[in-house]
Amino acid sequence: MAKGRRDTFLLVLLCGNVVMLLAGVVLAPETGAGDRKDLSSMLQWLWGLVLNMSSAVVLAMVVNLLLLLRFVYTRRKNKLKEQTVYVNKDVACYKTSSQDILPPHLRIFYGTQTGTAKHFAELLHTAAQDRGLTSGVKDLAKVTDPEDTFTEEMEAGSVCVFILSTYTDGQPPEGAAWVCRWLEESSTDFRVSKTLLGKLKYAVFGLGSSEYGDNFNMASRKLEQWLQTLGAQGVFPRGEGDQNVAGSRHGSLEQDFAVWRDELLGAVMSCESQQEGCCKQESTESCQCKGNDNRQGEDEEVQYESSSEDGSLSDDDDSLVDVEDLGAVMNKMKQAKQRQVEEEAARGGLRKITVKKKGGEPKEMITPALKKALEKQGYRLIGSHSGVKLCRWTKSMLRGRGGCYKHTFYGIESHRCMETTPSLACANKCVFCWRHHTNPVGTEWRWKMDDPQAILDGAMKNHYNLIKQFKGVPGVKPERLAEAMDVQHCALSLVGEPIMYPQINTFVQLLHSHRISSFLVTNAQFPDAIRNMDPVTQLYVSVDASTKDSLKKIDRPLFRDFWPRFLDSLKALSEKGQRTVYRLTLVKAWNVDEIENYAQLVEIGKPDFIEVKGVTYCGESKASNLSMANIPWHEEVVNFVQQLADQLPAYEIAAEHEHSNCVLLANTKFKKGSEWWTWIDYQKFHQLIADYTDSGGDKMFSAEDYMAKTPSWAVFGSREQGFDPQETRWYRKNRKDISGC
Repeated sequence: MAKGRRDTFLLVLLCGNVVMLLAGVVLAPETGAGDRKDLSSMLQWLWGLVLNMSSAVVLAMVVNLLLLLRFVYTRRKNKLKEQTVYVNKDVACYKTSSQDILPPHLRIFYGTQTGTAKHFAELLHTAAQDRGLTSGVKDLAKVTDPEDTFTEEMEAGSVCVFILSTYTDGQPPEGAAWVCRWLEESSTDFRVSKTLLGKLKYAVFGLGSSEYGDNFNMASRKLEQWLQTLGAQGVFPRGEGDQNVAGSRHGSLEQDFAVWRDELLGAVMSCESQQEGCCKQESTESCQCKGNDNRQGEDEEVQYESSSEDGSLSDDDDSLVDVEDLGAVMNKMKQAKQRQVEEEAARGGLRKITVKKKGGEPKEMITPALKKALEKQGYRLIGSHSGVKLCRWTKSMLRGRGGCYKHTFYGIESHRCMETTPSLACANKCVFCWRHHTNPVGTEWRWKMDDPQAILDGAMKNHYNLIKQFKGVPGVKPERLAEAMDVQHCALSLVGEPIMYPQINTFVQLLHSHRISSFLVTNAQFPDAIRNMDPVTQLYVSVDASTKDSLKKIDRPLFRDFWPRFLDSLKALSEKGQRTVYRLTLVKAWNVDEIENYAQLVEIGKPDFIEVKGVTYCGESKASNLSMANIPWHEEVVNFVQQLADQLPAYEIAAEHEHSNCVLLANTKFKKGSEWWTWIDYQKFHQLIADYTDSGGDKMFSAEDYMAKTPSWAVFGSREQGFDPQETRWYRKNRKDISGC
């Protein structure tokens, strides 16, 4: 019976019984009414009245009393501002009384490794407050008792929003590991009720990169699965932010979150304002709270999303579906499942498809947010995927304060070297990355591609503009400044993976046509590209670890088959005829105890040189837990190299650059008698590469054809330890050497 009709019936029944009671009193016999003048006589009269009334009247009095109590209780209950949640498809609506409606409270939990999830949580907090919602932010790392925390939120009627990033191997960030483990164990423990979180209202947003395939946003997907298993009620579809700009729905991770955030808040506000409309319990119409604006990328159909691994409905789902609507619901679930399969295929198996804009053109690699972050670090961006930046050793040599290790090992002029890249994207997310992972990631080229000539022109123009800024700077030598305006060397190692650029060969050929030597660095994940690479002055492969487990831990590669790719890249390097280099970065407590394994890798790639460098600490990076304790001393690097040389009969220590904490192992074929010839005859190289180009590749040449004698000050064991005596060593007052700064 409806609530209003029930109250009217009770009131009519009460009035009828009152009439019956009055009639009984009137018809009752008189018992000394004239004596009813004081309290005692009045009580005696009432007692006599009760004794002389019929049993029907007495019964009416009892019924009246009970009805009165029931009526008062019902009226008070109806006035309570109780709140009920109804899960309607993918939005939970809030039903409250029409007066004194309090806005829902948002409790925003975040789990982060690099700080992005925290930043998003703060943005959501601010946006919620701007809309008049009460909100609070909490780090999952500070949740010591998840059950108590979630119970408090359920009692408060809060909407718990979880913003969670995915770390290595699909795992949650370290700070969120405890809460996630508690949820997982609780969801699989038969002793724990599957309604433990039955009153918890939640929404989830995940941060990740689709380049990681099946591990894309795995942490947030599992989190939602565990919450659903424990009975929690989702109030909005899970959002997915994609760091891979080519796979992002809205062009960037930031924009993915912004769209989801606005739709979430819109849904919450819509439910609050429409609680007397579509969310009535008695309403037979479908809920309209979600509206067209709250659909995650759909057109006109309702999205039924399942976050479980097999896509099936939860066994604990309490939502009811009318039998007449079951066919339509199942049909839409099949459509949603098909879309999910297609999305997973696009992330995992169909990597050869170039993601395009609606207009048909590929997306640009550099998004506005990425551009802002890179420019803040001093990069000069070129086109849609390239960049250039001044190396600190370029600045140092302009002042006459010494050159980089390439000056010591190979004879480049650091002030005439341009550091650039035709691809800002990388296939790894190394823990020691000094760019702090502001560059995009990818496993293949799927962006808009700029012309190599335009890239080179833009790189040289921006490089020269940066050099010009040193005109008039105290300490800068005029002759060095003039020489710097004529670039002689190009280090293709600025950021990202240059060899990913499909026209990398053309770009290198353009460098050589300008008589600019090429030093190309690759991360050993693209073996075919290495094989197809035309001759360069010197080709590097970064060998950051010697075992599969340590490489996965340090480089955090995107490819599933990263280890076979790594080994095949080393084999491809051994097939090159020009100068090749292994570049090892030592991280104390991570990879300094793998000497025998490194020696085995050297046998595979047979590089001409092996550069061993201690990792450089570039300040705190939230992407890793590296600290100064992981930075080896130069003596420790030398000791490592000596032990490695003992394992390699064909290699000896040739040079060192103490300022860069770097030591060079060289194949003894670069040693003539007792003299090392690790330097490069650049004029000879340009002649050789010109002959090679003119002959269509028939006139091949080798590394020994353009080697030059290494000066004594650069040789290992010299008093200078690799510091050019023509340069001036610069000290601060505390005698700290700041050459190169």
